Amino acid sequence: MVAVKAHQAAKFLKSPDKRLVAFLFYGPDAGLVNERAAVIAKTLAGRDTPPGEILRLDDTDLEGDSERLSIELRTIPMFGGRKIVRTVAGRRVNAAAISDLITDDNLSGSLVVEAGNLKPADKLRKLFEASATSAAIACFPDAVNDLDTVISEVLGAAKQSIDNDARAILISRLGADRALSRGEVEKLSLFATGRPNITSDDVEAVVGDASELAFDRVIAAVAAGRAKTALTEYNRTIASGESPQAIIAAAGRYFHRLHRVRSALDHGQPLDAALRLLRPPIHFKQRDSFAAELRQWNGARLLTGISLIGLAALAARRSANLEAVIAERLLMNLARMART
Repeated sequence: MVAVKAHQAAKFLKSPDKRLVAFLFYGPDAGLVNERAAVIAKTLAGRDTPPGEILRLDDTDLEGDSERLSIELRTIPMFGGRKIVRTVAGRRVNAAAISDLITDDNLSGSLVVEAGNLKPADKLRKLFEASATSAAIACFPDAVNDLDTVISEVLGAAKQSIDNDARAILISRLGADRALSRGEVEKLSLFATGRPNITSDDVEAVVGDASELAFDRVIAAVAAGRAKTALTEYNRTIASGESPQAIIAAAGRYFHRLHRVRSALDHGQPLDAALRLLRPPIHFKQRDSFAAELRQWNGARLLTGISLIGLAALAARRSANLEAVIAERLLMNLARMART
C-alpha cells in the first residue's frame, strides 16, 4: 500500500520506488496534478536506454478502442525503453475499467493517471492505494515554501534574483493553482529580461492577485463565448477553493465594465476614450480581447446578461447548497448569448 501525502510528494518524486508501475495524482490543484504527472513520466522514461516513450491517451482516444490502454501497457516495445501512458480519470478511465491493469504484476509499461479531488472512499483512489505496485499521490494547493521553490526554480533558470520585499508580494499573489503560479513567475521573469534583479515595482506591474487572475480567466472565456474553456477554468477555480458566489460577483463586475464602455461607444466616443473611463484601467494585454468582446455584445444584450447575473447572485445566496450549479448554469447561458 503506497499512499503519498501532500507534504511527502516532492520527496517521493525525486526517487520513486522502481517496483511501482502505476501512479495516481489527485487533488484540487489541477496545475500541480498535471505538473507532477509530467515529472514522474519523464523520470520513468529516463530510466531506460534508449529512453521510454511517453504516450498521452484520453477518453476520446479510447472511445473507439476500449482495449487500447491495456494493449499499450502490456505490449513489450520492439526497440527497448518502456512505454509510459499518461491519462486523465474520466468515463473511460475509472476504477472498474483499469482494475485489472493495476493488479497486474507483469505490465510492460507504466501508467500515470491524473484526477480531481478524490475522497478517501473513492474507488479509484482506494484501488491505487491498495496495490503493492501502485501509488496514490495527493496534490493540494501550494504552501509558502512550495511557492518559494517555484520562484527560485524559474528565476534561477533565467539567472535572475528577486529582493525580499518583492518576493513577499509575489508569494502573496500566487497559490490558487500551480500552473497559474508558475505562469505568473515566468511572465515576471520575461518582463524583467535583461535585468539581474527583480523589484517590487516589477511585481506590481505584471502580477495580479491569484484569485482575481483565476476569475478573469473564467469570465473572459464566458464573454468571448468559449463555453468549454469557461467550464474548464470554472472547475479549476472551484477546485482551488474559490466560492461560486465570488465567481458570480466577478461576472457582475466584468459585465458592468463591458456595459460602461459599450454605452460610451454607442454615444459616439472612440474606443480609446471609452476604455479610459474604466477604473481600475484595463491592462494593456487585455485590451484586444476586451475590444473583441465589445463587438460581440450590444447594449441590450449586456443589460440582459447583467440581469441574469443579478438573479443568479440572489438565487445562490438563498440556496447556498446549489450555488455551484447556479453559477455553472449562469456561465453557460452567458457564453451562449455571446455566440448569438
